[in-house]
Amino acid sequence: MNAPTVSAPTRTEILSVEDLAVEFRTRSGIVRALERVSFRIRQGETLGIVGESGSGKSVTAFTVMGLLDRAGKVTTGQALFTTEAGKQVDLLTTPEKELRLLRGKELSMIFQNPRTALNPIRRVGKQIEDVLRCHSGLKGQALQERAIASLAQVRIPDPATRYAAYPYELSGGMCQRVMIALALACSPKLLIADEPTTGLDVTTQATVMNLIKDLAVQQNMAAVLITHDLALASEYCDRIIVMHAGHVVESASTHTLFTAPRHPYTARLIASTPEPHKTFADLLPIPGNLPDLRSATLPPCRFSGRCDRHTPECDQPPLPNTTVAPGHQVACWHPLE
Repeated sequence: MNAPTVSAPTRTEILSVEDLAVEFRTRSGIVRALERVSFRIRQGETLGIVGESGSGKSVTAFTVMGLLDRAGKVTTGQALFTTEAGKQVDLLTTPEKELRLLRGKELSMIFQNPRTALNPIRRVGKQIEDVLRCHSGLKGQALQERAIASLAQVRIPDPATRYAAYPYELSGGMCQRVMIALALACSPKLLIADEPTTGLDVTTQATVMNLIKDLAVQQNMAAVLITHDLALASEYCDRIIVMHAGHVVESASTHTLFTAPRHPYTARLIASTPEPHKTFADLLPIPGNLPDLRSATLPPCRFSGRCDRHTPECDQPPLPNTTVAPGHQVACWHPLE
């Protein structure tokens, strides 16, 4: 007798970003920071967003969180978030008052520099209590106990003592753990980690990333890891999107992206990444620089000026976004074979 077939549990789509475009008004002109950015992330999944500095990774995160600078403006697109109640809301059009009820509770962010993100004159335990007080309704002793438990959850030694510490009394790694405790205090459905290992030594980097990954699995939480470190993304992400100059140029599972990259920029990124078996002579730098995003004549493919596969066809809009395999999209006229 054959055993019954057990189907894999359906994972809810937590965030769907479609055709997002953002521009910044500056004294020297309008910067077209994002254009046609689209991606999706499901419950329990870790999505990596990679690319060199200036590619638009952090701008994407801040836009989704509703923390865009005043000079920034969303010109097109939507960011549909599925709430705990099962309702879909567009984070780009949700009023600020309603967005504040979601931030910290259902969607949270770990900022790139914890020392500037934390209040320097407020004890770290009290900062965690601020989040809990706003979203959990806890008071008094129960509030303090929950804050200490949050510090213990991120494996901070002697959390009851650290609860009363100021950020300047803690190391960089400890401050980053406090940031994680703040972000996870209310068990959010979506966590965005923006370069969470910047400035940390290799050992502390591994500890912080293992912590984020373990907690994401335990809480069945969707997580977005923003990084320029491809080795980090390859180890901790299920899927990866590659950004260049405000465009998503490739999207695929982590294994597929690293074993069979199809966009020339992705291949160049991988070739320029140090590995234990590579020497400096083996590394292939990416030629040229990012295009000036203030230009009124930006080409459809913003990598065309740096690409050795460029042809006149690449300058003809619109730039195609081709599905080359299931779950693998490439925005290129001449993808690699």
